[in-house]
Amino acid sequence: MSEVRVCGTEPIQMPTPLGTFEVRAWRGRDAEHVSLLARGAAWPGEGSDASQPPLVRVHSECATGDIFGSYRCDCGEQLEKALETIQREGGAVIYMRGHEGRGIGLFEKIRAYHLQDLGDDTVEANVHLGLPVDARRYDDAADILRALGMGRVRLMTNNPEKDGALAGLGIDVAEIVPSVIAPRVANRRYLETKREKMAHRLAPSHD
Repeated sequence: MSEVRVCGTEPIQMPTPLGTFEVRAWRGRDAEHVSLLARGAAWPGEGSDASQPPLVRVHSECATGDIFGSYRCDCGEQLEKALETIQREGGAVIYMRGHEGRGIGLFEKIRAYHLQDLGDDTVEANVHLGLPVDARRYDDAADILRALGMGRVRLMTNNPEKDGALAGLGIDVAEIVPSVIAPRVANRRYLETKREKMAHRLAPSHD
């Protein structure tokens, strides 16, 4: 088993509009993260098949979407859907700070948005700024999952890079659970670009 290099707090109970979550903060290699755990109806030992691995969403920080509800991306809606589903079924959301703008940071993300306003897509904007298309790492996420006893998971994601990265870090991804969010006019091109250039598992209906 890989060495765990994150340090977690004791859990607290955090009531929210979506239900109560067991919350821990985690100090990782370069950022602090949050885990939100819920023992829903499908949680092992709660009347379901105990061999069913927990549902997990590893969610990348997005201030514009998660906090302000921006429609330029679907991040805020993805987070809300994940919390609702995990509250119902049981599992965890691992909220990864330091992942803003696919790892380039908020300042550069807003610069990239400006280039998108001028015609670039989400990939072209990063390239024109001399930045990686995706600079995220998942070492801390894998360590947090191991610390929570979640070495085998059902992963809620549309991103093949994410499940591939976690598997490469020793997490057994038993199942991929798609997270389908209806496109909006403001993010249709963004979602299309993720499907066509980043191989995200999005249906052609996002065209």
